[in-house]
Amino acid sequence: MNRYPRDFRGYGAEPPDARWPGGAKIAISLVLNYEEGGENNILHGDGQSEAFLSDIAGAQPWPGQRHWNMESIYDYGARAGFWRLHRLFTSRGVPVTIYGVASALARNPEQLAAMQQAGWEIASHGLKWVEHRDMDAAEEARQITEAFRLHEEVTGQPPSGWYTGRCSINTVRLTAETRKLEWISDTYDDDLPYWAEFGDHDQLVIPYTLEANDMRFATAPGYITGEQFFTYLKDTFDVLYAEGAAGRAKMFSIGLHNRLIGRPGKFAGLQKFIDYVQGHAGVWFPRRSDIAQHWRATHPPKRSERPSQMSEARFLQRFGGIYEHSPWVAQRAFGLELGPAHDSAAGLANAMARAFRSASAEERLAVLRAHPDLAGKLAAAKRLTAESTSEQASAALDALSDDERATFTRLNEAYTSRHGFPFIIAVRDHDKASVLAAFEQRIAQDSALEFATACAQVERIAGLRLKDILP
Repeated sequence: MNRYPRDFRGYGAEPPDARWPGGAKIAISLVLNYEEGGENNILHGDGQSEAFLSDIAGAQPWPGQRHWNMESIYDYGARAGFWRLHRLFTSRGVPVTIYGVASALARNPEQLAAMQQAGWEIASHGLKWVEHRDMDAAEEARQITEAFRLHEEVTGQPPSGWYTGRCSINTVRLTAETRKLEWISDTYDDDLPYWAEFGDHDQLVIPYTLEANDMRFATAPGYITGEQFFTYLKDTFDVLYAEGAAGRAKMFSIGLHNRLIGRPGKFAGLQKFIDYVQGHAGVWFPRRSDIAQHWRATHPPKRSERPSQMSEARFLQRFGGIYEHSPWVAQRAFGLELGPAHDSAAGLANAMARAFRSASAEERLAVLRAHPDLAGKLAAAKRLTAESTSEQASAALDALSDDERATFTRLNEAYTSRHGFPFIIAVRDHDKASVLAAFEQRIAQDSALEFATACAQVERIAGLRLKDILP
């Protein structure tokens, strides 16, 4: 089976109504990353100094050495930046989710106590603030287990959620497979939470952000002033707030770091943003655990049979009749690179149309000839497939007068004699009168053009049939 794992479909054109508590138009999730004391440092057993997310432009790791300037920038986040942010959030009554590196929390007991006293959620940000991309899965799983242990030892309770950040291709799967987390956030792929399936486990994913994030003060292209940060946050808020007012409420995640946004000039932009949004009605400031509890209660997981996960036998059983008496179309579609995008009616219709279009002219002609005449002898003898019976009934072709039946018989014979295959039309798009009008018009067409028209109608019929059984 050639299967593609990435999900480009998501919620599709019509995402669910979030139904935030109190009818809120937007949920703003403020996340404070606590990494100070968990970063790369030979004091922590690492082979080099940290080089990521600081005000040192173009920083590089120093193998085997401590980097005093880098350390002191991280130290600022713990010594000054954290407390400036703590005063802002507690004075405004705004709850926060902490992404806490377990080893950093262990080295910062006073800040941890302040977080807990404020009632903030303390989620896990992994064992150490280091890259995971080159870790093998077994070592990463070991570090995840150790992060759980140390987090509970330091905070007194296990983490409710998880965000690694500098993750590997295995991180989301490994954290979900612990089955210990209300939510995980190592994705950036939506404006709403969603459920992901890992075997028989349904894991809630609350996507995070790398753009509404003060890390852009330390990366290029990025923010230079607090005003730029404020402007970007305000513009994002205004768009999402308007969508919420129109009944499409979303989530707005904002990522913060003590050593970055905690600096006075950058902090001013965040402070201005909090002032701005608190001047609007219908704004909810949840912790991510609050979002998870709401989503679980309001939008619980719902499983359905997915075409991309079916065996070939089940796939053919389910979809072999979509193209009239031509199961080979489904069989060839099964062999394509299917994935989550093909678990919808539109997606699978596209895959089956590809299989049909790439077939020889003789094979496609056989599909056309497999279709019954409209209101013909098979219909009268009740020998149509269930799908064809329903479709012809939708245009009242099962309730013709004697004169109408005679007209259809005449047209069927003339059309088939001229073109060599039955007249095919997606009758669910029509009524009896428009079917007859199309019949009269298409009889006279050039047969090559009519062959293409009939093939397009076969694809249309297949798409409508799939809509009956798939999302």
